[in-house]
Amino acid sequence: MSASAQAEKKSYACGPESAVWDRTIGVVLLETAARSGTKTALVSRHQGLRYSWREFIDEARRVGAGLIALGMNPGDRVGVWSTNCAEWVLLQYACALTGIVLVNVNPAYRSHELHYVLKKSRIRVLFLHERDQRADYRAILGESLTDVDCELERAVYLGTGDWESMVRAGRGWEAPVVMPGDVANIQYTSGTTGSPKGVLLTHRNLINNGRFIAERLRATDEDKICIPVPLYHCFGCVIGTMAAAVSGAAMVLPAATFDARKTLEAVHEERATAIYGVPTMFIAELALEGFSSFDLTSLRTGVMAGAPCPVEVMRNVVEEMHCRQITICYGQTESSPVSTMSSVDDSIELRCTTVGRAMPATEIKIVDPASGEMLPCGEQGELCSRGYLVMKGYDADEEGTAKAVDSEGWLHSGDLAVMREDGCFRITGRLKDMILRGGENIYPREIEEFLHTYPKVADVHVVGMPDERLGETVVAWVKLKPGETATEEEIRKYCTGKIAYFKVPASVRFVDSFPMTVTGKVQKFRIREMEQELRGA
Repeated sequence: MSASAQAEKKSYACGPESAVWDRTIGVVLLETAARSGTKTALVSRHQGLRYSWREFIDEARRVGAGLIALGMNPGDRVGVWSTNCAEWVLLQYACALTGIVLVNVNPAYRSHELHYVLKKSRIRVLFLHERDQRADYRAILGESLTDVDCELERAVYLGTGDWESMVRAGRGWEAPVVMPGDVANIQYTSGTTGSPKGVLLTHRNLINNGRFIAERLRATDEDKICIPVPLYHCFGCVIGTMAAAVSGAAMVLPAATFDARKTLEAVHEERATAIYGVPTMFIAELALEGFSSFDLTSLRTGVMAGAPCPVEVMRNVVEEMHCRQITICYGQTESSPVSTMSSVDDSIELRCTTVGRAMPATEIKIVDPASGEMLPCGEQGELCSRGYLVMKGYDADEEGTAKAVDSEGWLHSGDLAVMREDGCFRITGRLKDMILRGGENIYPREIEEFLHTYPKVADVHVVGMPDERLGETVVAWVKLKPGETATEEEIRKYCTGKIAYFKVPASVRFVDSFPMTVTGKVQKFRIREMEQELRGA
């Protein structure tokens, strides 16, 4: 190719051609159960529960019947506010079979966030544990219901007689008509305006994304996927459970929340062939005392996502964990979530420096953020995706949906990226100020709005600072009202228990002013630079 031809090549790629399935999650699940009925479907090690695919579909139907006995109808919304457990996965597929919409609620949410979600989501029944080592969920729910206008009718407590009573109350039911374009799942993701947005994901969105992920992993019903990532997140409930539902691979839950030792024990004892995690999880596993005592030779593949992967970490995962076909995924909740992915036979260099290529039936382009024009290959711009994977929209938010998805159906990610000549994409930054902490997407505006509720705070601006272990940490610059005094610990204590732990600022700096433009806009890039200077970094 001539130099002039190369210069004209646009940053556009279309993944491999593949017919998009026009089927529902329930239909595909039934096909998998019929094909792989005696193979293992789900292992919840911390609960001592195991199901074959045949047993799993029978139990999911029982749970579905229980939901109907509670008065739930197709299109109604059920919330699950829980750490990883068998009931989470059963609810996911019981809802899919009955046409009920599952609403994922982050178990790290506390009263402030739960109050908002209950008000916006139209959840009629909420499933939750009473308490665990991290929180008293019953008490938090009670606090969240203060002065809130919501449709919640009932809370069902997992691990108690509530769950069994619901399942026992179910009777035979006739499968309702569920369409591929119906919403199956709502996931809350923080918006740049500060308020979480409910992402509407359809059966078509989810089952096809799970299918293409499984195909790129070359997953079959001979595989066992160790899933230490949270189910409330797309990483768990699409890359994890949906890919398993399509391929027949087993889902192995090592613990309620991430535990490096229990994860390695699960791989060792269950002979897992795939393992998932954000880079910090793999780092913790590799550094675990006694790491060499675990037999990880059964591992073949897996997914690392949620943050850039350091080359040395990838090399150690490949060599020391025997995970030679580990892959990288990139996407966002609004794209179901995966839009690009590496292949199992890509080089370590490619897997560490790029996020792979466009997924099947998916278009990717890089555009000038200001003009919207497609850029030449090699130039940095905003990554956009189009195809079956684009969300149906934000729940009851036409304006927000129109900002995210343009009139031609392109989903604007807000991420800056470069397309290489080989069709691989490299993420280079973010248009928005999102902080990526240990795989969690954190939007500063949400924390800022919450801190504004503290009576002593006049103004606050939140930025992310580089962190070797977590990728980034949250830093708050706080300007107090005249005459007020406060401590860093006081601000952090105010946050604790009201917002998710990962949003609580790791450090607080009290300032008299903020760097601003001549038009009065705060310059967050200067806050980051000044913070680094003050730290001597």
